[in-house]
Amino acid sequence: MSKRYLYGFLIALLAVACASAQQPTSAVSDRQTSDHDMSQTPAHDMSSMPGMDSDSTAHAMHSMEGRHMDMGPHMKMTALRDPKPGDTERAQQVVEAARSVMEQYKDYRTALSDGFQIFHPELPQKMYHFTNYKYAFEATYQFNPQHPTSLLYEKHGSDYKLIGVMYTAPKRFTESDLDQRIPLSIAEWHEHVNFCRPPAGRKQEAFGSSAKFGLRGSITTKEECDAAGGNFYPVIFNWMVHVYPLEKTQVEIWAVDRGHQHSHMD
Repeated sequence: MSKRYLYGFLIALLAVACASAQQPTSAVSDRQTSDHDMSQTPAHDMSSMPGMDSDSTAHAMHSMEGRHMDMGPHMKMTALRDPKPGDTERAQQVVEAARSVMEQYKDYRTALSDGFQIFHPELPQKMYHFTNYKYAFEATYQFNPQHPTSLLYEKHGSDYKLIGVMYTAPKRFTESDLDQRIPLSIAEWHEHVNFCRPPAGRKQEAFGSSAKFGLRGSITTKEECDAAGGNFYPVIFNWMVHVYPLEKTQVEIWAVDRGHQHSHMD
């Protein structure tokens, strides 16, 4: 994959980093925001995360892919709330929208032709993200369940099987903001935290069972990271939530990882 695509993916997922410096926007904005309006917004860059090069970005994304639940202190999840009236109906509307999106993009070639791009297709992955950068940018300002940031595919030979979708939200959002998008009594949003980028010449220490750096490393604080010569990022990327609308039960539909069950959902 070209560096242009790689940086595009990072920019899309980190759009909120620069958006926080702009005028505040509501958690759920008017869905009629036009493409022209969004095109007038200043371009986002990587200035808020200096030193986060393409190799580190690729490592971070590959580390978190499909294995969220064993990340420990490198993953923050929203707490499941007590249900409120209307929560089930609101969540079901998102599921139905996601299901219609999946019907549209059952053939991965259709997704590619409509602007979705595969993140690192050359790397073996349990689950491949086909990301639409325009939709990722849109999610910084408004929530449209017909426009997921990523489509989630499993690879079978030379073909891809669509299994779910991923929505994103700005990392500045509070849990109450996230609850307005999808009820927190049903969905668990997550974000990736405490990332220590290894210093030059020590990238190999971000891999393996004894990793020190990265999203699976033993370093979890800025003090530890500074002492090891790394660069510390309290939060990387933004809030994310997975939806698997073709699954049979609510537990499976809203699983953080496919196969993972919520702690107190029936």
